[in-house]
Amino acid sequence: MKVTIEDLINNIKKYNLDEEDLKLIKKAYYYASYFHSGQKRQSGEDYITHPLNVAYILSNMHVDTDTICASLLHDTLEDTAITKEDISHDFNDTIANLVDGVTKISKLNFSSKEEQNLANTRKIITGMMNDVRIIIIKLADRLHNMRTLEYKSNFKQKENSLETMEIFVPLAYYIGQYRIKSELEDISFSYLKPDTYKRILEAKTKLETENYSYLEDMSNNIKELLNEKEILNEIKIRTKNIYGIYKRMKETGNIYKVHDLFALKIMIDEIDNCYRTLGVVHSLYHPINNKFKDYISTPKTNLYQSLHTTVFGPNNKLVQAQIRTVDMDLIASNGISEYWYIHKGISREKMQDILKNKFQFYNSLIEIDNLFSDNKEFISQVKTELLTDTIYVYNSNGEVIELPIGSTIIDYAYKLGSEIANHLEKAYVNNEEVQFNYKLKNKDRVLVITNDLIESVNSDWEDIAKTSHAKKLIQQYNKKNL
Repeated sequence: MKVTIEDLINNIKKYNLDEEDLKLIKKAYYYASYFHSGQKRQSGEDYITHPLNVAYILSNMHVDTDTICASLLHDTLEDTAITKEDISHDFNDTIANLVDGVTKISKLNFSSKEEQNLANTRKIITGMMNDVRIIIIKLADRLHNMRTLEYKSNFKQKENSLETMEIFVPLAYYIGQYRIKSELEDISFSYLKPDTYKRILEAKTKLETENYSYLEDMSNNIKELLNEKEILNEIKIRTKNIYGIYKRMKETGNIYKVHDLFALKIMIDEIDNCYRTLGVVHSLYHPINNKFKDYISTPKTNLYQSLHTTVFGPNNKLVQAQIRTVDMDLIASNGISEYWYIHKGISREKMQDILKNKFQFYNSLIEIDNLFSDNKEFISQVKTELLTDTIYVYNSNGEVIELPIGSTIIDYAYKLGSEIANHLEKAYVNNEEVQFNYKLKNKDRVLVITNDLIESVNSDWEDIAKTSHAKKLIQQYNKKNL
């Protein structure tokens, strides 16, 4: 699709009808067009097509006006004679700060390309600590670049795809940007493992064709009963993304055993009706008990909320039903950016407060940033601790605690606080006592017992700990008690 400024404005009008905002967005577009004039992309297109597409991607996520304007201007500091002060003067300080946040540090500040890349990667990752919109713009920027990766060399295609998988896919997940995450995964996968990608795509397409009619029947049956009960609803048929299927197939052996290959996304008007809808689904189709998850009462650590149940459809076909409110669905698709749309007029400070207090990875990122001044060490620790697969364990109150794979009881205890960890006496996992070096597994239920009369920290705890948070607090304790 060739995007025009008219397309962008029409898309924004669907959720923002403020004429002053629309004027500012048009101004940003024509401003960027003027200063990028004569510049071309490797595809041969005028350069302005890139920021325009980035802005269009963001408009589908219902972002605010400053974010749209910053996305249109996001390459001006790097590729034109414009300065940050110019943008502040001609627009506002917020837009200028956002543009500066996504701008690469000049290569003149470094002695090697590697040093520059490490510094810029750190800047991207830590940008969200000042304003989460920086990483949102960067994700949209990366998505459009990945969509046009065909114009790069084979080496750059694989290099960019690997970087996308290692850095941008996990970041998208952490802020709940599932839609961008899935597309980035599939594009990257298509360049990294093209034969496997093609094989799964063909199998997926074939199964979609073969199974669409019964999925539609299930959708109609559920809708009919929901309408009878006067529960407002919208139902969509969803197939798992290709990379997601690939990961599941590594567990199950083949595509036919992927329990969530097909899903019915059922959007409801309010939370109480989500649970009533679950009863409707189970009254029509028999559930698999161990495949039920209640992410409404216990949201994921990126604030994803939904009820998940896997049921036997016609001919014993497995189908997942995802039941959520409309607002939950918006957040499930576009993550934290949807808060601007759902809570009209929400401030940057409120958004950062949500990020700090609701997203567990945020504070871990701050600690790693404070602990490692060297960019290479910082990136290495972030990849090890935050950008790899995580585990989710439950505390004694049933709350979800997020930790990197390989975390031990020591890491868990320090996640709860040093006043607990420093007086740790015993630990139980799934009702069985374990040693403090026990490596936690996904869905473990953990209970720690403390004793205020003892201080249990010893010299080998720092080696047992996986997380920067735990290591830092152990170091502080040892230094204080030398």
